[in-house]
Amino acid sequence: MSRRAPPEPSTDDIALFRDAVGPVRRIETEAPAPEKPRPRPRAHMREADEAAVAGDLLRAEYDPALIEIGEELSYLREGHSPKLLRRLKRGQFSIQGETDLHHMNAEAARTSILDLLDEAHTEGWRCVRIVHGKGLRSRPGGPVLKGLTDRLLRRRSDVLAFASARPAQGGTGATVVLLR
Repeated sequence: MSRRAPPEPSTDDIALFRDAVGPVRRIETEAPAPEKPRPRPRAHMREADEAAVAGDLLRAEYDPALIEIGEELSYLREGHSPKLLRRLKRGQFSIQGETDLHHMNAEAARTSILDLLDEAHTEGWRCVRIVHGKGLRSRPGGPVLKGLTDRLLRRRSDVLAFASARPAQGGTGATVVLLR
């Protein structure tokens, strides 16, 4: 079935239309507003995994003999060169982010550490510092936040190494963490 084009309007019809409508002017169109950038994707399963171990970390038995006040923390994930840990201890990595856990309870400190590690992952940071203090005012159980930091970092698969900071960066009261 073929369609025919509509007939051309007559000059009388055109004049009648223009009288009915009146004078017209062209409306300038504006360019559409640019789209807002989309947020970066979040690792929901990773967050769920981290939330699942929260109770385990807080209930974990703590042996104060493991970490004496003032003792240096040091850890290197298996399969990596000891040179990596030596470079970290010498301060040869630029610190790109940090969190200070002073005056926090264990749960708030754990959340702060996880937030820092998530931000580091999102931003592509390789080295961060966690200031936990030396635990000088801790109860007989030892430095709580220092022990929590040690246990939490050892369980993270994205942590390659960590060590107590150099004296100018907080000494044994801070830990420098190297991430994948």
